Amino acid sequence: MKISKLARRAAKKLFRVCFVNGVLDEERVRQVVARVLQTKPRAYLAIASHLLRLSKLEIERRTARVESAMPLAGDLRGEVQNTLTRVYGPGLRISFVENPGLIGGIRVKVGSDVYDGSIQGRLAALEQSF
Repeated sequence: MKISKLARRAAKKLFRVCFVNGVLDEERVRQVVARVLQTKPRAYLAIASHLLRLSKLEIERRTARVESAMPLAGDLRGEVQNTLTRVYGPGLRISFVENPGLIGGIRVKVGSDVYDGSIQGRLAALEQSF
């Protein structure tokens, strides 16, 4: 769907209103979208869809997925959390997942950034080099 500059600008303004202490507040996003749909300004559907798109991108950017072949020990888990929080800032949602297919090591995905220190990743890179 093509969106006008005016609608895009309005959605960005509303998006900035949804932040509390530098972190996106999902409840505030819901309230803003409900208000836009209730008042129905010009191009309100485009504004609401762009606002939701910006929100989804921000939520994805603030979500970390840590995969390991075996459950991580408590101290290692805390160290990973501290490092990710220091690099990406506070308000990062971190989920730890077991993935036996990694064989060993760890893979971290934060938004579009992927850090792969797994044996599976190294084997795939070695296979690609041949």
